[in-house]
Amino acid sequence: MPNIKSAVKRVKVTDKKTAANKMKKSEIRTVIKKTKASVAEGTASAETLKTAQKTLDKAAAKGYISKNAAARSKSRMAKAAAKAQA
Repeated sequence: MPNIKSAVKRVKVTDKKTAANKMKKSEIRTVIKKTKASVAEGTASAETLKTAQKTLDKAAAKGYISKNAAARSKSRMAKAAAKAQA
């Protein structure tokens, strides 16, 4: 544990931000997992995909994931959904 006041504050802030990032990344993974499961079952609706895409776009805008990672995930989900419907 640091002794300097500013260093103590940085540790607190870092811990708080780390917890928030973990929660958000967990939420993103959950949405992706649920969407993939519904696509695999064949019960994926346009609304489900739209919600997942919206979540990924927000995560990319906030910096939780990169823009390319969000685009890649969205593309894969859309491709899988189209394949499942065909």
